[in-house]
Amino acid sequence: MGPLDAQMQRLAERHPGTTWEDRGAHGLLVTIPNFPLPNGWNKPSTHVKFLAPQGYPYSRPDCFWADGDLRVQHQPNLPQNAQINPVLPDVTGMVWFSWHLEQWNPNRDDIFSWMGCIRDRLARVV
Repeated sequence: MGPLDAQMQRLAERHPGTTWEDRGAHGLLVTIPNFPLPNGWNKPSTHVKFLAPQGYPYSRPDCFWADGDLRVQHQPNLPQNAQINPVLPDVTGMVWFSWHLEQWNPNRDDIFSWMGCIRDRLARVV
């Protein structure tokens, strides 16, 4: 079992129902169901998807997807830094968040660093 396998196992323990699928040149597509959202969104949780890119951890994760109907409460427009954009052929109808880590050190950071970044973005209800 490699480092990414161990991280996926730990992620699944923290977020039951988490799955991952090898997407070849794209990397590993990770899906976390029922990711909790803070007040201010139009729903209490969302599915989150992201890629652990080919070359991880030297290639850092970038961007993520959430349910296609995720909106700021009482606002019909998409959240900031988001659009309906499949990027991958079968990741359709989801909201793509253009969200990036400012720093990444493959000797220190891991999937949980990236999850913290996703959590930080979703804590900003805009």
